Amino acid sequence: QVQVVESGGGLVQPGDSLRLSCLASGPSLHTYAWAWFRKAPGKEHDFVASLSWNGGRTSYDESVKGRFTINRDNAKNTVYLYMNNLKPEDTAAYYCAAGAGTGRDFRPITSWGQGTQVTVSS
Repeated sequence: QVQVVESGGGLVQPGDSLRLSCLASGPSLHTYAWAWFRKAPGKEHDFVASLSWNGGRTSYDESVKGRFTINRDNAKNTVYLYMNNLKPEDTAAYYCAAGAGTGRDFRPITSWGQGTQVTVSS
């Protein structure tokens, strides 16, 4: 069973950058697509970015396109989300997941981890 642990969140000012990490464990990690979601209080998990199983295709929500980058380090079993030019509306708990599909067609096969909180405020 694939499990994930997210880290790297924090309190930052508008315009700052953060790098989120998702450390994965379990079998056949290289066969899964990966994605980041975020969840604001009172809302559902919302798609942010995805990476195909072979790393050849990325997809981003329009709200983060050009500012966020998803990639992974297979040797470290870690998926990253690089976030630049952060805005207050990016404030949320961020979660990663293994699964299948890309973009808003991505379907997680992992349970949600504990997430990592990102707060953007001046």
